[in-house]
Amino acid sequence: MRADRLLAIMLILQTRGKMTAQLLAKEVGVSIRTILRDVEALSLAGIPIYAEGGHGGGIALDENYRTTLTGLKESELRTLFVAGTTRLLYDIGLGEAAESTQRKLSAALPLQHQSTVDQVHQRLYVDPVWWWHDPSPMAFYGELQRAVFEDRLVEVVYEHYDGEQVKRVLAPYSLVAKASHWYLIAERDDEFRMYRLSRFYSITVKNEHFQRREDFDLVTYWHENAQRFADTITAYILTLRVHENRLKFVQWLVSGRYEVLEEPTADGWLTVRLRLESMELAKMLVFGLGHDAVVIEPHDLHEAVLNDARQLLEKYAPNNT
Repeated sequence: MRADRLLAIMLILQTRGKMTAQLLAKEVGVSIRTILRDVEALSLAGIPIYAEGGHGGGIALDENYRTTLTGLKESELRTLFVAGTTRLLYDIGLGEAAESTQRKLSAALPLQHQSTVDQVHQRLYVDPVWWWHDPSPMAFYGELQRAVFEDRLVEVVYEHYDGEQVKRVLAPYSLVAKASHWYLIAERDDEFRMYRLSRFYSITVKNEHFQRREDFDLVTYWHENAQRFADTITAYILTLRVHENRLKFVQWLVSGRYEVLEEPTADGWLTVRLRLESMELAKMLVFGLGHDAVVIEPHDLHEAVLNDARQLLEKYAPNNT
């Protein structure tokens, strides 16, 4: 609709300032001729918009002009006021500020939209936090946030998944929340890496600054590397024979990290391949499945399960009680 496009033009110019007709047309998705007609229509409607030709020219709004929230559509309002979207911000000390912002936005809305806000709050709720979420403040978050915003190097002690602790100097670029877990994206040895905040043992913010790469884009990096990162922390691959009556248990426990290789046999057994973080977690899964699972591979997991089972039998034998 043209009305939506005219509003989009005003908001873009208000946010970014002067733009060429070519760039503005590309942003809105229309031709340059259409943009020029829209600018003329806005001007005739009393909007203080102007166009300048020549080198350094472009289209701009008067710097004192501001649009209001009256131009928001109902669907756009719903995205702003879905309940629960600020919960993760409490982890980083911004929860109260986020709720205050929503209250101010709500107060700024015209009366005809107030009922929409109440309706959305009672009908949609997004909870981004995992069921078992530690409510205690995250250690070192304040230091990391300062380093990220001030482009300062940090010296850290970090624990890998195998328990090894290493000391590193990192250039911290961004903080990302994924399913209630927080990660740091940092550059080390000219490569970007992801670090889970809960695995930091110490962090020291250095006085030395670093130069951020101009070509780094957080959203692009995250989407391109999230799956690759997940693969690096679920690198232990195992294959089991599992009875079909325990497949639901596998699905619940390791959702998204298994695949069924063969359909159930006549006696109800099927072959499943899984990707877990370590052998220790693989053993926990096998013992949890009990007699409803058989390790096919790798061989070292088969031997580890057998060895642990013997030790359990010795420990719980009647003559040891």
